[in-house]
Amino acid sequence: MLREERVARFVALGQALSDPIRVRMLGLMAAAASEGRGCCGLPDLGAPVNAGEENVGVCVCEFEDYFQMGQSKVSYHVRKLKEAGMIREEKRGKWSFYSLDREAVQELLHEIAGHLGSGVEVS
Repeated sequence: MLREERVARFVALGQALSDPIRVRMLGLMAAAASEGRGCCGLPDLGAPVNAGEENVGVCVCEFEDYFQMGQSKVSYHVRKLKEAGMIREEKRGKWSFYSLDREAVQELLHEIAGHLGSGVEVS
């Protein structure tokens, strides 16, 4: 039998991945991490982005621009990803930056693979 907290984690993961926008958000965060690039134009607006930092994350304004949706909708989708434990939030002043938590995602996938049986491989 699965413990209730484990069931809740699996359900949150399923809900997080059930929307194409959230899946695309994860892709944007993964790409941002691998590119080692900075945020949008926020440094010019006073956002505390450190030059040369490998992964500053993706700010809400980037999601708003990319998906052509308002801040409240972006926040809703980000909250679902956070509830699933798939992303990290780093606050810098009044700005929030989101990045993929690769270790947590791997852990979740291994946990699910273990639940489904040892024949499932996650790399």
